[in-house]
Order: sequence, then C-alpha cells, then structure tokens
Amino acid sequence: MSFIRPNRRDVMQYGGAAAVALSVGGAAKAEPKKGGTLRVGKAHGQTTDSYDPGTHENGFTLDFTHTMNNYLTEVSASGEVVGELAEGWEASEDAATWTFKLRDAMFHNGDKVTSADVIASIRHHMGEDSKSAAKPILEDIKDIKAMGDDAVVFELNGGNADFPFILTDYHLPIGPAGEDGTVNWAAGIGAGPYKLESYEPGVRAKFTRFDGYWKPNAAHFDAVEMLAIVDPAARTTALITGEVDVIDRVELKTVNLLNRRPNINIETTDGTQHYTFVMNTTTGPYSDVNVRLALKHAIDREEMVDKILQGYGAVGNDHPIGRGQRFFAADLEQRSYDPDKAKFHLKEAGMENLKVTLKAADAAFAGAVDAAVLFSESAAKAGIDMQVERVPNDGYWSNVWMQEPFCACYWGGRPTADWMFSTAYKSGVNWNDAYWSNERFDALLLEARAELDEGKRREMYDEMQGLVRDDGGTIVPMFTKYVFAMSDRVTHGDEMASNWDLDGARWAERWWFA
Repeated sequence: MSFIRPNRRDVMQYGGAAAVALSVGGAAKAEPKKGGTLRVGKAHGQTTDSYDPGTHENGFTLDFTHTMNNYLTEVSASGEVVGELAEGWEASEDAATWTFKLRDAMFHNGDKVTSADVIASIRHHMGEDSKSAAKPILEDIKDIKAMGDDAVVFELNGGNADFPFILTDYHLPIGPAGEDGTVNWAAGIGAGPYKLESYEPGVRAKFTRFDGYWKPNAAHFDAVEMLAIVDPAARTTALITGEVDVIDRVELKTVNLLNRRPNINIETTDGTQHYTFVMNTTTGPYSDVNVRLALKHAIDREEMVDKILQGYGAVGNDHPIGRGQRFFAADLEQRSYDPDKAKFHLKEAGMENLKVTLKAADAAFAGAVDAAVLFSESAAKAGIDMQVERVPNDGYWSNVWMQEPFCACYWGGRPTADWMFSTAYKSGVNWNDAYWSNERFDALLLEARAELDEGKRREMYDEMQGLVRDDGGTIVPMFTKYVFAMSDRVTHGDEMASNWDLDGARWAERWWFA
C-alpha cells in the first residue's frame, strides 16, 4: 500500500478520496535556538487530576498530555489535520476503513512505537466499562488490527470522512503497551517532546527535553514547568514579577493595563472556544423545555460580550458550532435578549415567575461569576429570580460541573461538528453535561457522519444546530478568543494554532526563547 504526502491542500475530501498526512510546522519568525526553562502559569489544575488521559478535562491536563505525548495525528498551526506518529494514511472509498502507516519514533524509555502500542492506547478508551471522555467519539470503531509493527487498520461501522481529525483528540495519546496489552499511564512514559520529571496534581509538573524526539525542529527548551495558578490576579502577578514566562486566560478586565507593560506581549487567536451555562434537563424545573427557552431568552448576550469579553469574542446562539467552522448554520436566526418572550415561555410552563440558583466559579471561565451576576440582572426583568452562588475554584470540575443542576462551564470546542456533537450532545455520552436526549438529533448524528455528499451533510448539521438551540439544555451566550500573555523573551512561529489555547496546546514543542 502506498501512502502519499501531497502539497498543502484540504485533506478532508469527500466522495471517497483518501486523506493523507502533511508536513509538520509552519514558517518561523527567526531561526529557533535551544536552551532555557520555560515556566507557564495555567488557569486550571486540580488535586484530583490524574495521569490517565481518559480523565483529562481541564486546561492543565490538556497541556500536560501534549507536552509528554504524541498522537497519531495533530492539528497544524493552519488548522489542517497532519500526521504525527502516523506518517501517512489511506481511506477506502466509503471512508469506512482507514490504514495508518507509522513513522520511526520511540518512547522516552527507548522502545520503538509500534502498532501494538497504538492498539492498546486506543482500546483503553473503548468497551462497556470505559469511563473515558473519548469513548463516544470512538464508538464507531468496529475493529483495530495491526499490519505488522508499522501499520494499523481501523474498521468503522460506517463511513466517517472526519476520522483523522478524531484521532487528534487530546484524550488519545499513544503510550507504550505492556505485556498484558494495556498501557500503564501512571508510569508517565510518552513519545512526546518532553520527559516527565515530577508531577504534583493541582500544583505543578516538571519536564525535561527528550533528546530522542523524532521532530527535527521542535522542543527547543531544555526544560518546561507548568504551574497551576487558578486565581487570575495571582496569575497576572506571577507574569509581571517574572515568576512565570507565560500565562493563559488573561483577565480581560485588565488586559489593556497588562499590554502597556514594556516587556510583556498579549497574544490572541480565534477558535471554537465558547462559554456556557448548562442546565440538567432531567431535573426540574429544567426538564421543561419552556423553562429552558425562558432562560435562553432572558440572557443579554451583547452585554456579556462587551463586559465579560471586553469585545474579545462574539455572541453565541445556544449551539456549539462557531461561525468560522465548515458546517456553521448561517441561516439559523440569532437569538437575542427578549424578556417578553421569556415571560411567554414561563406562562407556557404554567409559571408566573421562576426562582433558580446558578453556581459559578472563575475556574469555569475567567469572569464566570461576573457573567452569572449579569445573567441574573437581565433575567430579573423577565420575572426570573436567579440566585448566584460563588463556589470554590478547586474541585469545580469534579464537585459542581455535571453535579449541580445549573452551573457555568466552558468548552474549547472541537474542529468538526460531528466531534463536538458526539462528545457533548449525543444521548448518554459521558460529557453530555445537560443530560439532554433527543432521538431525532441522535439519528441525524449517525446519518451525517456517514454522508459523503457535502450538501446533504450540511442540511443535517443545520437541523442539528436548530435542535440544540431550541430543545437543548445548554445556553451558549458567547464565543471567545483565546487571550494569553508572555514575556518578550518568548517567541514562536508566524502562525499559531487556534484549536486550543496556547498554540493548540503545542507551546512546549513549538516555542523558544529569543
């Protein structure tokens, strides 16, 4: 079987064309140089975080796994799917069988990456007993087989033109398989740019450069250190005083003041990140769709973009597909603040007024508590008494999210509509945080995934966005840019990825000191 490496082009072709890997990396501002220890202050990190990538669900663990690991595929700085441990791939004409050719790479312990490692790593997230957040996006895999040590064949239940994108999911790194055919994630061994030296969940992680890394122009720092600094003021102070070189999630209320400092640069990237308020649709009063619609009409989205995002974003329309994405439903009417419509839906629910409690912490997103207060103020004009309860940052994702019936949340989004919907909106998946179930939506999800006619696929995704908007339990008031800050000692390539914060979570291997 031949694996083609073409010039740069759209690799996700429909109608049965093969998807293939592209070269890694982009044009640089200057020739990178080696050396130094990069320290990054992260707005996430919990004492309950673990080594197991299937459990990762916050910005600290996302960057942790990208620093230590490699994946079969990755999203390039320009937003394309490219090969990482897979040097090329080929699809059958119905996009139901995918064969990936592995490149010559090794783990931190010196072992060569083989097909057995790939199979063990992916199977970790599959099966009835799996609690992995990646389980729903892998449910379409019927079988995985090795073709010798350097090729892996995935057989799907149906066509999926997005499959190479799926394998970039941050829960799916490739680790070394043991004799029992499983991966011991707690060993902290990966095939990525840096070797793990120490890890204190919720506090810090330290890494040193892996000299055997296969990428020739990557991993420029001698060492990197990640620190969990959840409080935004403390994170900003750490950057100003030089305790860290980079911080994510800059507090937007003070971004202009920070930008005036001579030795600090503010960076922004557009992406799919969105902030939400999520309702448990299996619990009253949120089990009533009219209550959900009342709350959706009772939020002033424009005010939130202005006051919480300081203009660094755009209004959302109660579904998770961003305006720049391929299947964004451009003709779906934008929902706006309308207290009268909110009151109408309360009456349809048999209510004259409504009292709810909204729980929030800045761990959910920067400014989440302030956003919740704004929401309560706008909702009051619709006869909704919304009590805002500030809860602790530590433990927010384990004690509040998906535990409380109404709370703040954020999503980094996903590169494809199928991936986002399969992760958080399909009935019964682990991260369906609204516990929402809609038979029509589930049926369309399966149909759209296997449909290779782009026009028909677009119609299905348009309908799905409408169903989430009008029936779902997730309020999506705003999409936000990634805003981060760094010392002027830190530099990077001309392009930065926007699929995740901090250059698609690839800062450790892509950046260097000037």
